Amino acid sequence: MASRDRTPQGKHEFVKQSSLYQEFLAEREEILKHKWLESERLGYDIGFERALLDWIRKHREGWRASRRTSARSGPQSSGAC
Repeated sequence: MASRDRTPQGKHEFVKQSSLYQEFLAEREEILKHKWLESERLGYDIGFERALLDWIRKHREGWRASRRTSARSGPQSSGAC
């Protein structure tokens, strides 16, 4: 039935498989790594917002360039923090 394709479950699966969502998850993972590393370095939890802003300022451009390069050359693991 066509109505089953429009169920919330079907929509969630579509979103989870989208390249935009996958990019969001990969970026979030890098921010969480950065949060952990910086918190360890400073000796206290810096929080997600500070880690996010710091990572965007220091690492986002290079990380995205690395992801684009990796995408052109084939499937490879890419992580830079």
